[in-house]
Amino acid sequence: MSFLAAFALLVGVATSLLALALAPDQGVAMIVTLVVLEVAIFILYGRGLVNRLVLRPLDRVVAAADAVARDFATLAERLNRMTDRLLDAQSQLVRSEKLSSIGRLAAGVAHEVGNPLGAVGTYVEVLRRRGADLELTTGIARELERIDLIIRSLLDYSRPHEDALQPVDAAAVAAGAFDLLKAQGAFRAVRAEVDVSDDVPQILGRAHVLEQALVNLVLNAVDAAPDGQIVVGARRWAYEPGHASPKRSSDSAQTAHPRVPERRPSRVEFTAGQLGALLFVADSGPGVAPEDRDKVFEPFFTTKEPGRGTGLGLAIVARSVDEMGGVVWVDSAREGGAVFKMFFPAVPPLPDGERGSGGEGS
Repeated sequence: MSFLAAFALLVGVATSLLALALAPDQGVAMIVTLVVLEVAIFILYGRGLVNRLVLRPLDRVVAAADAVARDFATLAERLNRMTDRLLDAQSQLVRSEKLSSIGRLAAGVAHEVGNPLGAVGTYVEVLRRRGADLELTTGIARELERIDLIIRSLLDYSRPHEDALQPVDAAAVAAGAFDLLKAQGAFRAVRAEVDVSDDVPQILGRAHVLEQALVNLVLNAVDAAPDGQIVVGARRWAYEPGHASPKRSSDSAQTAHPRVPERRPSRVEFTAGQLGALLFVADSGPGVAPEDRDKVFEPFFTTKEPGRGTGLGLAIVARSVDEMGGVVWVDSAREGGAVFKMFFPAVPPLPDGERGSGGEGS
């Protein structure tokens, strides 16, 4: 640019001298005309030169930088996705190994404790027949029943379900568990309601196991929220580890329920937006502290008072859900307490050939 400016100055001086020499009377007009022409020429030439030497290469550099940035963004996204899947695989492996190890331990403990427990029960009955203190023998029998309950819970936890998974109507199971507990009077001390959508897809599972899991969750909610509110629900849902659940049927259009952006449990076979069924039990109790939300599914961990519960109910739920190919976790409920959620993938559609052979229509 300095070179162009100096060259333009020299050309301007030269043309001015030439104009004065050729036409002294019209020198000023010619000088102005020549200067205007020279300025226009140098502007056009300088613009073309700047575009060719500066702006176009700069545009190419910017375009290349944008392409590199997009490539890095894509690479970062894929790395994040791969990391998430590795974390899911690791957590699923750890969870499966933990469930298997604890199951073997529980079976061994139940077997080793069960035999002497039966002998103690026999001795208590002998003492009762020999006229021992009734209050004493009754107390011993009551504590033996508690131990027996724990042993049976251990056996339930350790016993794998060998029957094959079948298509299950998750909405019907949720409504059935609610009606069962309502008929038994389990909701006398709470305000309970059911929130089941009409478009909940079928899942692969075991209906009786899923019902028992819901019953366990509902009874825990009843204990956690005396004189409170409980909601049992099921809905169609596309699984996303970091997104909030869709609104309930009773919510207004403006209702918003933000969630803490934390990862939910997942499985390696889950894909982004995996369609399935979400079952939940929400209550208005004290809730579960964030630091305890993973521990509540471990055997013998309980937030109840000593003597109330074995600490195996949620562990049995977690094992049952895992065996059926689903995931379970706990969030904060909009009712103020805790909401336990179970997600199961929808039954994949049958190929046309299998569907036509009588698989669904028979």
